[in-house]
Amino acid sequence: MPAYENPNSLHDPKVAQVLAALYEASRQDDEIVGRALAGVAGRAAPPSLEESVELVAEALLPVQPRVGELLYLLVRSLRPTHVVEFGTSFGISLIHLAAGVRDNGFGSVVGSELSASKVVQARKNLASVGLADVVEIREGDARETLASVPGPIDLILLDGWKDLCLPVLELLEPKMHPGTVVLADNLSMLPQEYLDRVRTGGDYVSVDLPVGEGIELSTRITAAP
Repeated sequence: MPAYENPNSLHDPKVAQVLAALYEASRQDDEIVGRALAGVAGRAAPPSLEESVELVAEALLPVQPRVGELLYLLVRSLRPTHVVEFGTSFGISLIHLAAGVRDNGFGSVVGSELSASKVVQARKNLASVGLADVVEIREGDARETLASVPGPIDLILLDGWKDLCLPVLELLEPKMHPGTVVLADNLSMLPQEYLDRVRTGGDYVSVDLPVGEGIELSTRITAAP
């Protein structure tokens, strides 16, 4: 696993340029999401998960830059062997996670994404910055594709459809260990059931952080079931 010349790969000009271009492209997300909402307004039934994914297939929906920096910091600090991400989109968060893994000199990241077109784009973005060799992106429903990820899992990012955060967390729990760290992005959008699980369930200690649009940062404190 060759390392970049800069000890912080996020400062590598190639990585920084790609991230800047992706964040610039994400400025259109509000317009894309607005069109999607207008398109389903008045429908008798809400769109299915698959339909919803396709409606926003062109939206990058990235983690905020400070959240990306936090992801990189945690990877460098925790030095995880196995990292798992739910909700890859165009791969911005994966770039931050993979950069930390690369700079540590070991480990791997498994991402997951339901949109086939986003998987293609994310893989291109990871390859363009030379980080594809430390990342695997699994296409399909994360409740199925992440069932076979290797463990023990050291770090988890939950940034996909918020209604699925708790099911995905519960899917991964048997492969966690005391000390596994879980980040759930977009705090205000997280279902109360998820927050109750990590805040009052007794298996985690958890705190909300005012980073980006809010993060719930949790650490597993009990052994896997």
